[in-house]
Amino acid sequence: MTRRLAEVAQKVGVSEATVSRVLNGKPGVSKATRQAVLSALDVLGYERPTQLRGERARLVGLVLPELQNPIFPAFGEVIGGALAQLGLTPVLCTQTKNGVSEADYVDLLLQQQVSGVVFAGGLYEQAEATHEHYRRLAERRIPVVLINAAIQDLGFPGVSCDDAVAVEQAWRHLVSLGHERIGLVLGPSDHVPSLRKLAAARGLAKAAGVPLPDGHVVRAMSSLEGGQAAAARLLDRGVTGIVCASDPIALGAIRAARRRGLVVPERISVVGYDDSALMSCTEPPLTTVRQPVEAMGRATVELLSAQIGGRAVAADELLFEPELVVRGSTGQVPRTDCR
Repeated sequence: MTRRLAEVAQKVGVSEATVSRVLNGKPGVSKATRQAVLSALDVLGYERPTQLRGERARLVGLVLPELQNPIFPAFGEVIGGALAQLGLTPVLCTQTKNGVSEADYVDLLLQQQVSGVVFAGGLYEQAEATHEHYRRLAERRIPVVLINAAIQDLGFPGVSCDDAVAVEQAWRHLVSLGHERIGLVLGPSDHVPSLRKLAAARGLAKAAGVPLPDGHVVRAMSSLEGGQAAAARLLDRGVTGIVCASDPIALGAIRAARRRGLVVPERISVVGYDDSALMSCTEPPLTTVRQPVEAMGRATVELLSAQIGGRAVAADELLFEPELVVRGSTGQVPRTDCR
């Protein structure tokens, strides 16, 4: 019993006396703390006292497409912490190659009678992918929040970083350094955030009177290897600045330049997207557009909590302003490329 009290107290960050009051049904403990203690019991595998077994842990599915891209663990940490503060227990569902599919995870979460689900990336970001498992959640009236994309006809609220503003910040930064031949490395052709970024880039190029050539837009998986292969094609086409859809892609672009003996940023400038962990520690430190992960994560939990509490939430997509972080991977266009 003493060990159980100590472990639960440490997990929740309260005293053993507080845990004891909850387990014995005594007053003097806030509702949020009481729920957090009960959730900790479930997570640690302890059986609840008989009088408390009728109260199920309030579980929330947190679906991430991967953990290799540091932006997704960053969202997971913020969202998981905010959920725990509300007495909600996050159930992490991470997709792996040839592993459990997103649709299978949804079935598992429905079996667990979760209180809600947060998607921080997934098939909802692909316009041409199947969305049937999201429809099942809507039909069951499960609270859902989507991050960085939306499904228009299901009425789910969303929290997104403004892709158009992100590209505008990166594009104008490169133009201010004298770059005219700018390339883009984006996600798949039906990837909604990438579609938004492409539309913004085309608008900027058109406004400058220099339409964006189709050959200056290439597609890649969001990985270092994908970025390297895609950037190599852009280098063949003579670009001097590259705007990337993620930080891993940008690191791959830097590797592609180095493999050709091109120094970054003296010969090629590269801009990432996300400002994920350790981007200030790369060589050179990566210029990137920062997503406000903390603010977006907390807004996500607020929207989900409102729905769980029975309050109406508008099916809107909240847009958050990104921030350009200038570091060492961008510089003046090489003199031989000045016109």
